[in-house]
Amino acid sequence: MTPRQLKTFLAVIHHGNLTRAAAEVNLAQSSLSDQIQALEEELGAELFLRSRQGVIPTPAAAALKAYAEEILALNSEAKDAVRSAAGNAEQSVILGTLETIATERLAHWLSLFGRQNPGLALKLKVGGSSELHAQLQHGSIDVAFTFDRGQQNERFATRRISSEPLVLIAGRNSQSQPPASLLALRTAPFIATAAGCIYRHLFDTAFAEAGLNAPAIVAEADSVATIIRLVASGAGYGLVPCLAVGASASRDDVVELPWPGQPLAASLVMMWRRRRVQPPALTLLLQSASEELSPVRPADARLRHAE
Repeated sequence: MTPRQLKTFLAVIHHGNLTRAAAEVNLAQSSLSDQIQALEEELGAELFLRSRQGVIPTPAAAALKAYAEEILALNSEAKDAVRSAAGNAEQSVILGTLETIATERLAHWLSLFGRQNPGLALKLKVGGSSELHAQLQHGSIDVAFTFDRGQQNERFATRRISSEPLVLIAGRNSQSQPPASLLALRTAPFIATAAGCIYRHLFDTAFAEAGLNAPAIVAEADSVATIIRLVASGAGYGLVPCLAVGASASRDDVVELPWPGQPLAASLVMMWRRRRVQPPALTLLLQSASEELSPVRPADARLRHAE
């Protein structure tokens, strides 16, 4: 199995279409088919079933996928390590994180880390939870800061950073009263993140565990900052991380209300791929995160005052 064959194999897995996969890896379709055929002959197993709708991975292909990703990632790491040791490349770490975490939780630490390690290049990518997990799997980021959904993956190491409380917010001019119960909130309009986001997951779960249908979502937004602005305009309620509300609260455009149920919080974690040899730059970053990212208290003074 050559890296070229494995890249071609993963492109076919990703696209489910030979023409689009061939375009991604800059091969003629006939050459792509030859590579897949050679791989199948070496492994002694059929990897794809051809149909009019495209190509479908077999169980053998599903088994190979994780190994192919790991082999290619290790191949890239080996090249980077050799270049770095030879002085031919700068050391760098690529972080992936959610927008709210980047602006409210990591900015000060990353600035400090950069000053302490001036020869190391820091690159930051902002995305959604699902996008970050995919990037971590593909090796396009070195470490992800995201919220824990309880999904275990032996390929990743996970370290809990803090418990981030969520708060119910309303526009200050909407004159909303603290809800007496989840039942009282069931008919209220909400602005929320899309399904699959941890905030939306906790929101839906809270009502489901109470035996209630979740309130109507009048608008969905990928950005927590956008949700806060919509709530401030009076469009509805929102359930957002407490750490994201600070700037808006200082402008007196939103008010925090007590959540009428068990307090909701999400565990902020950092995740990275397990490797036989950890890159020195990533080792420095993990050590710094362990020392500098102190946990956030379960609830801050503003939330306690609202309660």
